[in-house]
Amino acid sequence: MKHYITSDPDILAGMPVIAGTRVPVARILFLLKEGYTIKAIQKEFPHVSLKLINGTVNELIEQLENTAYAAKIL
Repeated sequence: MKHYITSDPDILAGMPVIAGTRVPVARILFLLKEGYTIKAIQKEFPHVSLKLINGTVNELIEQLENTAYAAKIL
């Protein structure tokens, strides 16, 4: 499986970002919460492909679904 989310202490102090970028995953989540579509998010970050944004969101969902806490919610 390709990893779309990465964290490096030298990039944004270790904040999770979309791999190969400096785009924080938290920013993507915030925009989704605000009602942005994936295409609208891509327009905010034109250097990030739709495939990369979709992969990031899917990886985050998968990570959340695989936590013990998520099992209690789902």
